[in-house]
Amino acid sequence: MPDDQTDENWYDPDATTFGDRLTGAREAAGLNQAELARRLGINVKTLRAWENDQSEPRANRLSMLCGLLNVSLVWLLTGAAVGQTPAPADEGDGALLAEVEALRREASVLSDRLGLLESRLRARLARP
Repeated sequence: MPDDQTDENWYDPDATTFGDRLTGAREAAGLNQAELARRLGINVKTLRAWENDQSEPRANRLSMLCGLLNVSLVWLLTGAAVGQTPAPADEGDGALLAEVEALRREASVLSDRLGLLESRLRARLARP
């Protein structure tokens, strides 16, 4: 990161691309490329192409990205809306932030388990 940038101003709407915003939102959500690709049901190579502005996702994947990364569609596409620019936290908010992050991780694990159970149930129901 250049010397004139801090964690608080990493995002410049005039300079960032779709890939920059996607990468920044993914990192802010605490996900690596492999994890996000797995949750989206795509190859890591595809996600890398999006983050490197070599291609863009279709509408259904854009919607999934926004939900997984907790950003608005308009912000992800254009940078024009209030989005993933984090507000500075007060010193006393550290414990609260840690709890929110822990709950987000737990929700992710539960979502993955639910997806597996749903797949198993659909397979059973598809049997003659």
